[in-house]
Order: sequence, then C-alpha cells, then structure tokens
Amino acid sequence: MLRYAPPIQKLIEQLEKLPGIGPKSAQRLAFFLLRAPEENVKALGEAVLDLKEEISLCRQCYNYCLGELCPICEDARRDHAIICVVEEASDLMALERAGEYQGLYHVLGGALSPVESIKPSDLRITELIQRIKETSPQEIILATSPTVEGDATAEYIRQFIVALPGAPQVSRIALGLPVGGDLDYADQVTLARSLRGRTVMED
Repeated sequence: MLRYAPPIQKLIEQLEKLPGIGPKSAQRLAFFLLRAPEENVKALGEAVLDLKEEISLCRQCYNYCLGELCPICEDARRDHAIICVVEEASDLMALERAGEYQGLYHVLGGALSPVESIKPSDLRITELIQRIKETSPQEIILATSPTVEGDATAEYIRQFIVALPGAPQVSRIALGLPVGGDLDYADQVTLARSLRGRTVMED
C-alpha cells in the first residue's frame, strides 16, 4: 500500500494521538503545516517544547503555572477560607471566566471512573484532605462535573471530609449545569448561577 513520505507519515501518526483528532483531521493538519510558512511551524514547535519545559504544577492547588505557586494561590485578595475542588485545570479556568468565585482551588486531576481504571489513588484526594487539615478552611465546594463519574467523585470526597475533626462545610455546585456536560463547555452565566446556588451536601 502506498504511504506518505516517512516525515509526513510520522507527523500524521503523532497528530492522531491528540484528543478529537482522527486520521482525516490528522492528515489535513499535516498538510496545513507543510504549506505554512517555516517560521510559523518553528513557532508552533517551540511553543510545544516550552510547554513541557517551563510549565509545572502549583504546589498548593495543582493548577498549571510558572514557578511554585499559581497566581490564584499567590493572590492575598482571594478568600483563603473557601476551596473549590475541580477535576481539571480547564474547569478552574472556566469558573474564573465566570467572574463569580473569589476563593482558592484544588485540582484533582480527573474523576473516579471504573471504566477508565481511574481509582482514588490516581487523584489528588489525599493531598486535598491533608490541605484541609493544615489550613482549616470554612467551606469546600465540590465542583466536579455533573456526570455519573463527577457525582461519585464528589460523594467519595464528601465522606472523607465530614469525618474530619472540625470538618468544614461541604457544598456542591447547583445543577444549573446540564447533566452529563463538562464545566469547560458551560457558558459564564450558567457557571455563575451554579456557584451562587450551591447547596450543602448532607447524608
């Protein structure tokens, strides 16, 4: 079977590994890059390399950042008595765009999923519990996505938090978000209403 020249084929195969990119899309992107000015392609390559070399995880909330702490954790004006727990850094950015929340965050790195073999030990739940013990926040907002996995993750975390001595209030963002949807795709008004309408999680 006729194949593309090795450099083209290699690029197509690498592009196919990206989420949402199938063989046809990978092929279109590869040929787009072939036609693009050399300086544009070099700039793209350098940006990808910089991403891996310069970006690290915030040592407190696990958001992506430059240095040890992200700008949110460094900001003394934020309300340090509230921690909003999200699945991914993209969810954090979605909530920030809504402009409603002024507390801190904790990024889990995913949600519990037996299908994808994601266990509690694969998430930053232990780090969250330790952070609560050390900083004694007044409220924990569980802002996992309104999916089966997100709900299971929120309930799993809630059970750990309420068992702590002097446990903070645990709330869940209101279901102004569509069930089965992702935070990253929600509009700003919906996100703002969800935060304002959060409810305390109870047994």
